[in-house]
Formats: sequence, structure tokens, C-alpha cells
Amino acid sequence: MKSFKKILIANRGEIAVRIMKTARKMGIKTVAIYSDADQDALHTKLADEALHIGGAELSDSYLNVEKIVQAALMSGCDALHPGYGFLSESALLVDACDRAGIVFIGPGTRAMKLMGNKIEARAFVKKLNVPMTEGVTGTPSELVKKATSLEYPILIKAAAGGGGKGMRILHDAKNLKETLEATSREAKNYFGDGAIYIEKYIEEPRHIEIQVMGDHHGNVVHLFERECSIQRRYQKIIEESPSPTLTPAVRKKMGEAAVAIAKAVGYNSAGTVEFLVDRKLNFYFLEMNTRIQVEHPVTEMVTGVDLVEEQIRVAQGQPLRLQQKDLKQNGHAIECRIYAEDAENEFMPAPGKMSFYQEPFGDGIRVDSSTDQAVEVQSLFDPMISKMVVWGEDRKKAIEKSILSLQNYVVQGVKTNIPYLKFLLQHPAYQKNLVSTGFCDEHTQEIVDEINIFRSEKGKETAALALALYVLNLHRMKEVSNVWKTMGYWRLVSRFSFALGTEIISLELEKQENSEYEFLLNGKTRKLSLVKFSQYKMEFSIFQETFTAYLSVDEKNHHYITIQGVSFLLDRTDLLNEFEDYSAGDHASGNGSLFAPMPGKVIKVHVNEGDEVHRGSLLLVVEAMKMENNIVATQDAIVEKVNVKEGDRVDTDLQLVLLKTEE
Repeated sequence: MKSFKKILIANRGEIAVRIMKTARKMGIKTVAIYSDADQDALHTKLADEALHIGGAELSDSYLNVEKIVQAALMSGCDALHPGYGFLSESALLVDACDRAGIVFIGPGTRAMKLMGNKIEARAFVKKLNVPMTEGVTGTPSELVKKATSLEYPILIKAAAGGGGKGMRILHDAKNLKETLEATSREAKNYFGDGAIYIEKYIEEPRHIEIQVMGDHHGNVVHLFERECSIQRRYQKIIEESPSPTLTPAVRKKMGEAAVAIAKAVGYNSAGTVEFLVDRKLNFYFLEMNTRIQVEHPVTEMVTGVDLVEEQIRVAQGQPLRLQQKDLKQNGHAIECRIYAEDAENEFMPAPGKMSFYQEPFGDGIRVDSSTDQAVEVQSLFDPMISKMVVWGEDRKKAIEKSILSLQNYVVQGVKTNIPYLKFLLQHPAYQKNLVSTGFCDEHTQEIVDEINIFRSEKGKETAALALALYVLNLHRMKEVSNVWKTMGYWRLVSRFSFALGTEIISLELEKQENSEYEFLLNGKTRKLSLVKFSQYKMEFSIFQETFTAYLSVDEKNHHYITIQGVSFLLDRTDLLNEFEDYSAGDHASGNGSLFAPMPGKVIKVHVNEGDEVHRGSLLLVVEAMKMENNIVATQDAIVEKVNVKEGDRVDTDLQLVLLKTEE
């Protein structure tokens, strides 16, 4: 058995930070790697050493096997931990580590290759008599013919896929050929393998996965299940354990099936066997992920087992300390994935620079984060900022604590899904466990409507009053930090005018005595009591209720106010904003100029200059934050100019295509 002294972490963000914490606890030093885009990232600061390995492009850094292994050798590492994503399921990396004499903290290549290809995995598991849905494989052209043997709806998946990428549902044969080709192309881009397959889609399924852990001595245990049915774009956003769906008997059968699969493949690390469960609690094998999962903290919270520590111990050759009879689920844990995205606009990623960042804290609250301060969320990477995991004695208490924690999780300057998660947890269907993998598709509009009701009614007034109260109390602060000094001239006035979107909110201070204030707003008197005041946070009472408001200002003097988990962006119209170009017109010309929805990379151009296009025609595809964004024509027109080519990096201010409307 070998004892590790130094580990290279071949990853970034929150998973790199999380691995470092366990390594430090075990007395093992860590080496971080970083690209040009990550030179100031949190994981580079927390590691004992940090090595620059390449440019911003993933192929030059986090996906470059040769550079990563060379970094491990140069820094004298005994082992390498891949985290999840990137090269975590790459047999090429495992082989390269073996040749270099570096221990790969993960499974061997047999299990990785077999389970990593979904087609081969299904064939292998079928021999074990584990239930699964029927499916067909082949090239896109072959699958067009084979799909006629399947009943719709069908699920098209990347053979080497994972993380919700390379997956599409079709309810009829319309657009089958195009969807197969797009899925194959996405699979090739993300996983280096364009192989795809089709399987029968189970309607209203639950997505439930079993955590397994094996060693090099033939021992395998499961650490129970995680319910992962709350998903958007086929990616999980809320996970919980125990599953409120399973009966003890079904839980036992699923655990035994997962262990049987892991033993049969000789599994010797942390891994996850995923199942779909139908309305009658029949379960079907979906796939096996041969790595630590994003949502592993949920299992850690209810079992008390540090899965990364067990991974490292197993990689050192030690037998599992865990025995099935000793493992139990204690209480209930819920994980919310915090993303920089616009849930009100089809969950579009929302990169940008934060103006304020604060995590919730307290007993039973854990945040695995990629940052500890306000930073820029880059379009190069997945938009996940962190994972907030909460433990409670039971599901009801865990939900209540999660909602309260989300209200105290403040990210300003970029849009996040925090309001969406909060209102989702409050939704009666979620609280009653009336969920499936289609929950977000079915209920998102209701959730967004609830957010907008809060914004348009009490929240809007409260945010405006909070900002006015804040301005009036700035002068009381003994020291004003640099961020407030850069905001420009703030007058101590009694009249205020704020812009909230297209609406102008005017209010006037009528009376103030000590900490009591009276404002005139929309012809009505509002009485406020200031309770506490600090640079980014204050408490005040209004409407017979006490509110906590978080406030910050970005570099362009936009003001962010977060109340009860919902953020408002207000601009002062009673002061000129030196950053605003008041003479500028609309971003897009009336002739049909098209811009990138966010910074990204052009991966496909479908038109040439002079082409005739119709409303809805696909013009090009921009990839950003691991998501393909289709740029389509908004009208019938002629392509006058194409300003980009495949492989170009683009920003939101670059005109991609100019369309000329026919007279």
C-alpha cells in the first residue's frame, strides 16, 4: 500500500476546492492547474502549489492529457484526482498516468471504457438481468430507419455522454434526421465521440441514482440513493436523499442491483449507477458514471461518509472501511445548484461580473463553491457557481431550511437561478413530492409568474424604499470603502427617482425622526423603521414586517437590491450616469442585425452571403457555457453579410449576421 504525499487535481472550480479540503485533512499536499482564464481563481489560491498549463481554450489546458501529466511529474505528485467532468472518465488520462507512474484516483480503464460507452454498458448490464428500456444503435442515417420500430416518445442520447449533454427527446418523427445529426455533432464536440443511440422514453419518470464505492479487494457497498428528478435541459438542479419516492423494498432492490453491476465490472472507486423509475416504482438501468458526482455532498450529509477520502484511501490500496450493515441514512439533505443563468429566459446562461457575493452559513448548511468573493462568471465554462447543501431532521425541515438559506445567498451583478430555486421549493407539487423529470417543463411558467408577482407588487416598492433609505444613511458610515467612493456624487436629497426596467419610481422623504422614516410613494405614505445598517446590508421594518436588504453597485452605477432571495436592478434617474451613452440607439438595427446572446464560440455557420432565409431559419450556432445556442432569422430576408466563421470567439457586441429585408 502506498501513502500519497502530494496530489495533482486535474480540474477547476468548486470540485477542485472540495478535493483540496479533504486532502488537507488527510495531511496530503495539493497541486492545482490553471489556464489563462483561471489565474486568479479560488482553487489556485488554496492549493499548496499552482501550475499554469495553457491558454483559455479547454483543449490547451483542462482537456490536454499530455500537459496535465507533465505538470504532475514536474511537481512530484504521487497521484492525480480528476474530479468530475473534463477528463474524469478519460481512459487516455488513466493510461497516461499509468505510463508515468502516477496513481489515478478513480476506477481502472476496463470499468471506465465499458461503462463510459452507453451502448456497451447497456449490453453488459442486460446480461446481469437488470431491467432496462429497449433501444437501437447506429449512425444518424441508420437510426432514421431503425426508429420506425420504436414507439414515440423516444430519447436520443450520446453513447459517450453524461451530465445531460448530448440528449434530446422527440415526441414524433418530425425533425428526426436533423435532431439525430445535431445530437451526434454535440456528442462529437463534448465527448470526442459522435456515436448515438435511441431508446424508449419513459413518461413521467423519476431519476434516482445509487452511490457505490468499491476497492481493489473485491469489496463493493452502496451508500443509498439520491432523488435527482428536478432537472432543466436534462441537467439536475435539485437533488435530495433519501428519495421521498422509494419504499424500503424498492430501495433495497435498487441498491443490490447497483452493487451487482459494480462488482461485475470490477469497480474500485466512487461511482454512481443511475436508474429511471416509473409511476409503479419499476426501475430501469440508465447508465453508470465512473467518477465522483456533482451531487455527492447530498450522500455525505446523510451518511456521514467523506466520499473523496474513501476514494483516496482506496487508490492507496487500502480496503474499504465501509460495511453495508453499518451504513444508514440519517435525516434528510437537499442540494441546490446555484447557476449564473436567467430562469425567466429558458435558463439562458448569464455570464458577467458580480458586484457582491455572500454565502449562507449555519448548522446543517454546506456550500461547495468556486469562489469566496465577487468574481467574473466566464462564458468559457459551465455556469454553475456553487452547490448549496442543507441537512434537516426530515424532508419538511430540510425544505424550510433550504428556502431560508436561499434568501441569504446573495449574488449580485449577474442573474442567477436563486429566485427560481426558492419558489420551486415552495411549490405545492414539490412539497408533496408530485414530481418527475418533466417537473421544470411543466411548472416553470408558474414559478416565474410567482417571482414576477413578488417583483411587481410588494417587492418593487420595498426595493425602491430600501435604496432610498440606504442613500440617506450613507453619510452615517464612519468609513466608506472604495466601491462606494467610485459611485460618483450622491446627494443627500429628499426626492428620488429610480428606473426599474421601463418603469420610473418617484418617492419623497416627508419626515424623519431618529430611525423612523416616512416616504411618499405613488401618493401613499410609507412608514419605515431602520433596524440595522452596514455597507452591503441593512434591516428595516415596513408593512408590519421586517426585511433584510442586500445592496451593491457595479462598475456602471447600476444598483442591485436583493430582498427575500429576489434581486432588483435599479438605476437612478435623478443623477446622470457617466457610463451611459444617452445618444446611442437600439442594439440591433431595424434591418435585422443579429448578435450573440452571450460571449461564446461559433461552432457552425449555416448560411452564406446572398442566401435567402425565412423566419425561423437556422443561421449559425454559438456555443457558450457548454450549451449550443441557435441563432435564427427573425424575418424573411436576404443574408447581406456574415461577419464570422467557424471557430471564431464572439462577444455580445459583435454583429454576427446582417439580414436585408426584401422590399
